[in-house]
Amino acid sequence: MTRLNVNPTRMELRTLKDRLNMAIRGHKLLKDKADETVRQFMLYIRENKRLREEVEKDISEALKSFLLASAVTSPESMEEAVSMAGFSVELETSSKNIMSVPVPVISITPSEKKELYPYSFASVSSELDMSISNLSELLVKLVELAEIEKTCNMLADEIEKNRRRVNALEYVMIPQLQETIKYITMKLDENERSNIVRMMKVKELIEKAEKQEAENKK
Repeated sequence: MTRLNVNPTRMELRTLKDRLNMAIRGHKLLKDKADETVRQFMLYIRENKRLREEVEKDISEALKSFLLASAVTSPESMEEAVSMAGFSVELETSSKNIMSVPVPVISITPSEKKELYPYSFASVSSELDMSISNLSELLVKLVELAEIEKTCNMLADEIEKNRRRVNALEYVMIPQLQETIKYITMKLDENERSNIVRMMKVKELIEKAEKQEAENKK
């Protein structure tokens, strides 16, 4: 692991130790966040799977009814029946926060004026009524499914981003700081030993000079 290019001083050593402590704390917080985000993601994935299976089953039943209606009703009557909207809905969008990820919230409100079958019952079969009824009930589930799937996608992106941050701290930044701190500590210890040896040499020279001076006075 390559170390950082810094001057081996005590001030730099203190700064790097502070950065290392901060990086370790940040790594722990990001790991905790990643674990909780994954837990939330799995909850939404299970709900998404359940709701999607329900929607696919309901759509399949509605399409079967629609095909049966098409088999016994003329194309002109079918087109006339399905071209008129029975009711309208209002969608309101907002957001909520899941582990610092703003995810969408979609609420659906049907209009007060609601006429599910805006056509003459004499011109179409009962299968079309059943198909339209099933598809109308599906609307709320489809909106909920869209909200959950978007939430799952956003949480998956956040999990990937968080994983890269954790890996950058764990395998790059923290080892670099540790290696640099180790290098600076060794350099400072080496300088300290050199200073001690130098001081001992100076002391030895001073003592030798004092001894020589004392002998000359005799």
